[in-house]
Amino acid sequence: MRRVFYLFLAVAFLTGCQACVSRSDTWKPEPASKSQIILLGTGTPNAEPDRSGPAAAIVVNGISYIVDCGPGVVRRAQGAYEKYGIEALKACNLRRLFITHLHTDHTLGYPDLIFTCWVLEREETLEVYGPPGTGEMTEHLLEAYKEDIEVRLGGLEPANAEGYKVNIHEIKGGYIYEDENVKVKAFRVKHGAWDYAFGYRFETPGRVIVISGDRAPVPDIAEEAKGCDVLIHEVYSVKGFQGREKIWQDYHRGAHTSSVEVGELAKRVQPGLVILTHQLLWGATPEELLEEIRQVYDGKVVSGKDLDIY
Repeated sequence: MRRVFYLFLAVAFLTGCQACVSRSDTWKPEPASKSQIILLGTGTPNAEPDRSGPAAAIVVNGISYIVDCGPGVVRRAQGAYEKYGIEALKACNLRRLFITHLHTDHTLGYPDLIFTCWVLEREETLEVYGPPGTGEMTEHLLEAYKEDIEVRLGGLEPANAEGYKVNIHEIKGGYIYEDENVKVKAFRVKHGAWDYAFGYRFETPGRVIVISGDRAPVPDIAEEAKGCDVLIHEVYSVKGFQGREKIWQDYHRGAHTSSVEVGELAKRVQPGLVILTHQLLWGATPEELLEEIRQVYDGKVVSGKDLDIY
């Protein structure tokens, strides 16, 4: 009988190990009582079918905090709910948004976040934190969909009177938000010709998460990312960059961060994990991109994909 019992334990152990091997090594969710990072969109302005526009969710104690709202954000959030069972990512529970800057690839999902979530029974006002200009953009969107709002409120469809409304907080940096779960700091980054572009630092129970936003490699972010556990950073491939036209090379130098520069930043900051997003490859592979970073940094770096969870 004892021999059978040990045989059972051995089989169970091997089965568990096989499951761990077959599972993506990026799928290491924190307990729901701590912070969870879910990548809702890891794309760029390029129309990549398997990557939605830039968006990430930080979930703490059952509350979601969305950073950026690229195309497909609500459907990706629903996909994460269905895949992982995270109630905070149901459409009706998307109530807090932090925008890094107003480029279209980071905001084309904004009306989706406003109206789809309302149609799917969000009853609270959407709280939005973003750069100057966010309020004007929101006013134009509400005006553009004025007829839809009137039909839903006055027609036969059951719709509540609050879920489409937006409360705007235009920011210029510093600590901008705090509740019992998170403390959020916005910091200015250089991104092309934008007057205001931000990265965010989320201080949660158990770990600190820094999101770069789109940015050129100015040194300030090293101080903002100091002591972080997770650094989510945009990147472009040096190999791919070399094949670009000079006019685009000039732009990307002033607006984005190369793989080598991300590696140098990580070497200074020493986070527990670097997650690459908004990856501009231009013909290079994700493996080549990672190898470029490994030339200068030997810490843990992963190439983020939509619906990865950390």
